[in-house]
Amino acid sequence: MATPSVRRSHQSSRTQEPGKSNSLPLASRRIAAWAVEMTLVVTSGLVPFGMGAYANSRSDLNRVPLNPLLVQTERAIARPLALPVSYGTRNVAWPTNLLWTIALLAPLTVSGWQLYMLAKTGSTPAKHQLGIKVVNAEGKAPGLKATLVREGLGRWGLPMSVAYFLWHNSFLFPSLGAFTSLVTIMLVLEARGFPWQQNRRALHDKLAGTYTVDATKPLTPLSQRQTQGNQSQWTEKDEEEAIASIVITKEEPTQQPKLWQWTRQNPNYTLLGVAVLSMSVVLAVLVSTQIYIQILRNQRATEQRNSQQFLALTKQLNPNSTATDTERQKAILAIGAIKDSQAIQYLVDLLSKETNPILVQTIQQALVEVGLNAIPDLKRMNQFLTGELEAGKSGKASPPEVLQKRLQANQYAISKILNVDDDKSNTLDLSNIHLGQNSSGQSSFNLVLDKRDLWGIKFKAANLSFGSFKGSRFRGVGNDGRWDTYDDWIADLSQAKMTQANLTEASLSRVLMIRTDLSRATLNKANLVNARLTGSNLSSAQLEEANLQGAVLENVSLTGANLSNAQLKDADLYAARLGRVIAVGTQLSFANLTKTDWQGADLTGAYLDHSNLSHANLNATRLANAVLRSANLENANLRNADLSLADLRGANLKGADFQGAILTPGKQNQTEQFVQTPTLGVQSAVVEGVDFTQVKNLDAKQIAYICTQGGFHRSCP
Repeated sequence: MATPSVRRSHQSSRTQEPGKSNSLPLASRRIAAWAVEMTLVVTSGLVPFGMGAYANSRSDLNRVPLNPLLVQTERAIARPLALPVSYGTRNVAWPTNLLWTIALLAPLTVSGWQLYMLAKTGSTPAKHQLGIKVVNAEGKAPGLKATLVREGLGRWGLPMSVAYFLWHNSFLFPSLGAFTSLVTIMLVLEARGFPWQQNRRALHDKLAGTYTVDATKPLTPLSQRQTQGNQSQWTEKDEEEAIASIVITKEEPTQQPKLWQWTRQNPNYTLLGVAVLSMSVVLAVLVSTQIYIQILRNQRATEQRNSQQFLALTKQLNPNSTATDTERQKAILAIGAIKDSQAIQYLVDLLSKETNPILVQTIQQALVEVGLNAIPDLKRMNQFLTGELEAGKSGKASPPEVLQKRLQANQYAISKILNVDDDKSNTLDLSNIHLGQNSSGQSSFNLVLDKRDLWGIKFKAANLSFGSFKGSRFRGVGNDGRWDTYDDWIADLSQAKMTQANLTEASLSRVLMIRTDLSRATLNKANLVNARLTGSNLSSAQLEEANLQGAVLENVSLTGANLSNAQLKDADLYAARLGRVIAVGTQLSFANLTKTDWQGADLTGAYLDHSNLSHANLNATRLANAVLRSANLENANLRNADLSLADLRGANLKGADFQGAILTPGKQNQTEQFVQTPTLGVQSAVVEGVDFTQVKNLDAKQIAYICTQGGFHRSCP
């Protein structure tokens, strides 16, 4: 049992320190102090984060790759919370890197400072102002160790661990709202203590051996309280008020553990138990050893038997063998059935040398039976033949025609395996593999993987030109069976060559396509939501009705591409090249189009409301009927652009160049001094209420039209 060593006197319970308020109950002040502490921590992170987000929206700042510390932190947080991760290269404004790093470190610094103050003084600044103090059993500051146990383990560690376990193993996973609710409930229950506890002491205080007391009511030693006991009588209410600040000293345990007492009282039984346990352990070790030895013997026997069978079969495939084609086919299929590494390697090498079409098909069939285990050896041979073919063009290797046929046989084998075992291919690495056609057009191989599950495969720097992937899925749900979580199987197509590939209706959401060559590719109705296409080449690509919401398209080339009716809401096209793009009816609301080049593009009827077009080049673009409400066109080049019937209400036109821009819906009579008034029903939704006072290179007719349609300019009456 613990005994009280300090108690508050009747007189002292009525006193207060100067400047301290005791109008609120202790529990209310504890909640208020905790709220202030958390507000300081959160604010220290949100303020620099908000400043960084604002800096990132500025177009006049240089962009640099995101700080690796921030990238690793994001991934470390995303894994336990099952959040999707923004993989790949991300560029941000240079101040953003600094500010977001501060946003990461500042909360840690503020938390550490508050913990240090609590450990050394028993109060944080918030607790001090509200008259709260944390003490140990001796009435002193708790110290660093007790503080870490109290805050790290008791207050946060255990409640969040329980909440996470319940959340992760229930139907609520992966809803972050549900997790937040569970954490809140656990924190409240932990702070209130258990109902059956006397005085309902918080769990974190019990674990750390600390007490939260009212600092406005000073404590007096027990001896002094006894001396003053004759002078005043305590009431029951006074006793209850004093309970909250009782300081407890721990007594040393006087009883030995029951198990130790029993072992000392019964030594014979103890020795017998130890002997039985030791014999059981020895017997278990002997049995396990024998089982392990037997397994090894069986494996060696199997390997030896397979080796003998393999040697016998390879003799029939020797060039000097007299075996018929039928016998050779049977031998090839038998070798494929062995399925060990030696047999797979032999078949792959044989495929690159065999010239008989019948035997080539049989070898491919055998490799298909082997399945995905044959891919590593096929990839090795594929890369070797590709290198030899490139060297053969300069006369340093075998004739290109021979190498081309060998490469085609290899490509067909890989293609057949992927078509058969696509559902198990999420861990394949096909980086730098050649599964496309040569630029010379001599190859007759055409990769066809339509409606296949290609999620998780690494096609990094692979040649997939002219391949067909119609309706194929490059992203899967992962092992947890849920979308948009950390373990989603996402293919990597970075730096891949996919010239003229057919990706119609393919699922490429969140797929990595950094610096991928997709020139003249077909991506109609493809799902590219949140895909990473930084620096990719999409020149002359077909993207009609494709979904690119939230996609990252920084520095991409879309010259001559068809984006008609595509969805690019919230997409990031910073510094993208979009010359001569067809974007009729394209959805570009809230998109980042800073420093984009649209020269000669057709944006008829496009939705550009709330988009950022600052410093964009819209020279000679067609923007008839385009929606530009609340768009940022600061310093944009709109020379010779067709803005007839475009909706510019709420747009920021500061510094925009309107030289030669067409604002009227039709050709005007040149003999008139002012622009003709449009017909009824057309005049209202063009420039009404728009500020043109800082627009550059407006001519008299443009100004007249602006004034007559409700726009603002210095020359308007």
